[in-house]
Parts: sequence; structure tokens; C-alpha cells
Amino acid sequence: MNTRITKSTMLVALLGLSSQLFAQDTPTTTSTTGRFSPKEFRTWSIGVHGGLLTPRTIFGNSNHQFQTPVEHIGYGGYIKKQILPQLGIQADFLAGKVEELRMANGVDAAGNTTYAANTGYKTNIQWSGALSAVWNVANININNENAVIIPYLKAGAGYMSSGATTMPANTQDAGYYREGWFVPVGAGFKLGVAKGINVDLGYDVNFVKSAKFDGVNTGANDRFAYAHAGLEFALGSKEKPQLQNYSSLANLRQQSAEESAELRRALSTAEQNAQRDREQYAKDLGDDDNDGVANKFDKCPGTASGTVVDGSGCPIKVKREVIKETRVITEEDRKVVKDAISNLEFDLGKSTIRSKSYATLNRVAGLLVDKNFSLKLAGHTDNTGGRELNLRLSKDRAESVKAYLVSQGANASRIEATGYGPDQPIATNKTAAGRQQNRRVEFTLY
Repeated sequence: MNTRITKSTMLVALLGLSSQLFAQDTPTTTSTTGRFSPKEFRTWSIGVHGGLLTPRTIFGNSNHQFQTPVEHIGYGGYIKKQILPQLGIQADFLAGKVEELRMANGVDAAGNTTYAANTGYKTNIQWSGALSAVWNVANININNENAVIIPYLKAGAGYMSSGATTMPANTQDAGYYREGWFVPVGAGFKLGVAKGINVDLGYDVNFVKSAKFDGVNTGANDRFAYAHAGLEFALGSKEKPQLQNYSSLANLRQQSAEESAELRRALSTAEQNAQRDREQYAKDLGDDDNDGVANKFDKCPGTASGTVVDGSGCPIKVKREVIKETRVITEEDRKVVKDAISNLEFDLGKSTIRSKSYATLNRVAGLLVDKNFSLKLAGHTDNTGGRELNLRLSKDRAESVKAYLVSQGANASRIEATGYGPDQPIATNKTAAGRQQNRRVEFTLY
């Protein structure tokens, strides 16, 4: 009765683990936003293997009562669930035969063990199932999807049905299969040969807890080894890597390479943009028709040489009387210019004049018209930002003032607009107050 209950319990447990293969296709023990996201890896796999079963193991043969081991072909398979890159749970299945010849029958006068001819046993493993933990010791790979080599250790507990045939025949046990527990331990390594396919090479030692495994009533804790080779296949979408083959170091290398490539692309784009801006700057601030208005502000390009134009570069239809006499610049004239300078404001980072500056600029325009003065406009900036950008901004602001004055009647040919950028500071650029003083447009009457 107890044997049937134990067998049923083991079978239900293994079938329950197998059924999870079709109930889940993603990990449930990790966060959907974590490093091991359920949508990123394949965690289920199946494997098949074959190899040699032998009663001799690397742990010695002190419990063996026979002289000659006979190797037989064994075969099996497994279903595996990978929990972490280093840890997996595996359900193993194994079948085959274990055989030894020449049973020990005493000790001779010299103290050596003697063995009887025509004696031995052959045990048929009808079926066995084990549940084991598999620990990946290392992950040696070149990328985070396909491992080169993964050495591993495994250990667990299992249940088997086996029957032994002895020489001479043991009529009491002949033809009977006995069930019992065993403990499998092993080591091996896997070779990644393709995405989701690994070669599995391993060596297992199985410690049997049945006194009748070899058909001999005396002794217990028999053991046998299984050296095998097989193939493992990852289940799930082929687009996802296998979790056990994942390497955080390889993934970091891949991400670093991608970031370096992105940085190189960004630097190349920035240089192209800078070259385009330099070319556009030279084109905008040139004066192809020599009318005193920069191309950027010239709405009538190609005017004939010597044509009197307004601030937009278009010819002035009404000729103004030219006053040839020279007038003296008075203190009142300088005050008009000083007021215009102190009230001059632009939109932040632009050359657009704010409306509050119009009144004082109108007075300067009237002064230029009435007294026929010439005016030099010099734009300056602080050293915040790139030098080329500051040169352009200072020039644009000086040109904006010139365009406004011409629109109010001033003679464009008597106004010179120049931009010096950050090259001629009048205060330190280390303080906010100093930088404020350096951002200016100077008016010089002559």
C-alpha cells in the first residue's frame, strides 16, 4: 500500500512540473520591468541524452561486492525551468541497465579478496524520475544570447523502479521490480552551438537507498554512474535569448558598444551642423550687392552700386536733401545716444528689439536725420556659449538696430554695424553683473 502511494505521489509531482511547460511561457518570479523581464528571456527547455551506465564511480568502490563492472547504454531526458541565470530546477528521467560480474566470496591466506566465477547481477532500471537543482558555476560567452561554455553542478532527489537478475539465479526475487529512493549528484558543462541550442556533457553519480538494487540482500547504499552527452533545446520565441545563457558582463559590453556608436554618430552630426551653421553665417552676414545691408536683412538683393537704400536694402524712392555741412556733436547729442544705449533691450538670445526701446531709438534716428551724423554700432556679448554663436548674435543685434534706425529715416550708408562677440569685454565674465555689462551695443557718433 505504501509503495503504491509513494509511486503515485512521485508521478503526480513530475507530471505537475511537466504541465507547467504548457501553462506558462514567461517567468513569474521576476518583475516585468526588471533586468530579467519575463518578456525578454526563454526560461523553459527540454533535453535528451544518452551515455554509459557503470557501477564504478569517482567516489570509489568500497561498497561493491563484485570484481568486474560491465558498462551498458543508458538514455533519458529532462524538462527544465530556469529561475535565475545561475539557478534552474530540472525534472530528470533515466532508464538502462547496471551490471557487475564475479562476486566476492572470501579472503585467501594472504589477505586478498577472492571472487567466484560465474556469479554476478544485472539490474534493469525500468524507470526513474528525479527533481534536481542545477547551479551554473560560470558563464563564459561572447554575447548575452549564446553562451560558449557553462560549467554546472546539480543535486536532487529521485525515485526509481528497478529489478535485478543474479547468477546464480535468486528465485525469490527473480522477475520482481522494487521501488525506492535515490540521490543524484553531478557535474558537467554546456556548449552553446546556436541560439537556443546547447550541447550538454555531464557525469552523474546516483546513490541508491535500496538494499536489493544489485539483488544481494546484504548491504545498502549502492551507487552507479552515468556519463552522458545530449542536446538541450530552449522553448519559446526564437527572438528571445535563453536565460541560463545570459551574462550581465557581456550585456554591459554590448550596451557600451551601442552607446559608443551612438556617441560617434552624435559627434558626426554635431560637426555637420556646425559646418552648416558656419556656412549659413557667412552667407547671412555677407553683403553681395554692397548696399550696406547684410544679406540676411536685405529684402531687395542685387541693387545697383551706389543706390541709396533703406534698412531692408530696398531703394529709397524719395530723395532726401543731403546736408553737407559738418555739425558739432554736443553734450545733448551724446545724452540722446546714452539714453538709447541704456534703454536698449532684446528678446533673450535673439536679435529682436523690444518695444520699450523704440522711443529712445526714434530720438537717435531724428538726430541722424537732422544733423547728418554718421553712426557706428558695435555689438558685444559675454562669454557664455560658443564663440561663433556669440559673434553671430552680436552682429545680428547691431544689424537690427541699424535696420530700425533706417526704417525711421536714417541714411543706411552712414550707419556701420559690426559684431565683436565676446572678444572685447568691459567687465569680468566671472560674475552675473559683469556679464550683464558685457552684453551691450555701443553707439559712436561721428
